Amino acid sequence: MKASFDASGDVIVITGGANGIGAALARACAGAGAAVIVCDVDEHAAAALLAAEPRLQFVRLDVSDRDAVMAAMQSIENEHGHIDGLVCAAAVQPRRAVHDTAPADWQRTLGINLDGVVWCYQAAMPGMIRRRRGSVLAFSSGLAHSGWAESAAYAASKAALVAFIKSAAKEVARHRVRVNLIAPGVIDTPQYRHANAGSDDAHWAATLGVGQPEDVTGPLMFLLSDAATMTASVLSRDYAWQASEPAGHEQ
Repeated sequence: MKASFDASGDVIVITGGANGIGAALARACAGAGAAVIVCDVDEHAAAALLAAEPRLQFVRLDVSDRDAVMAAMQSIENEHGHIDGLVCAAAVQPRRAVHDTAPADWQRTLGINLDGVVWCYQAAMPGMIRRRRGSVLAFSSGLAHSGWAESAAYAASKAALVAFIKSAAKEVARHRVRVNLIAPGVIDTPQYRHANAGSDDAHWAATLGVGQPEDVTGPLMFLLSDAATMTASVLSRDYAWQASEPAGHEQ
């Protein structure tokens, strides 16, 4: 069975969209006909992305700043009339032992990874409820269940998102707005490389496998689409499965 997506007329906002999975999804959604707004603090990466895909729009946004989030989402709605999909991909993954973690570093991690999702949800949800249409996606991680040394803040934020998304989804289901999570597995992104140098990278490559950002776009576009008649769910990619067979592969 072959799948294709038609996003004509849809407006999709992707936070953390200048790099990694967010950037891959932005390109795919634009290719499917959506108006895509990439929100990020990485202006250099965003400039490179927009140079390669000029159909995208960029808004500089720190998702931990609630006032900035509210203003940005309102501006997007004013310009485009609606937001159909919100993908909360902005995240940081610092590596430090808990007993050496400064309060500001702990708070920054939760401020971006958890609070940032809450603020974006709050900003986009009223319009989705009025229109009785919308899809919100956030990202969890296998570390939310297994934990990982020197990743307590990241793992805690991703575990908290499971409870938040499942609860929030049940509040708005009657309005026909869907709210779901994806645990994308181990994906080769700038954040992954920064947080998993050396032996950690070798461990993931030898066990779960390390996928590419494009490997996740199909599941994400499904969750954004009307075909995903599900909410309060976690879609988990536990093992790296490449979207296309590697060149030169022989059976």
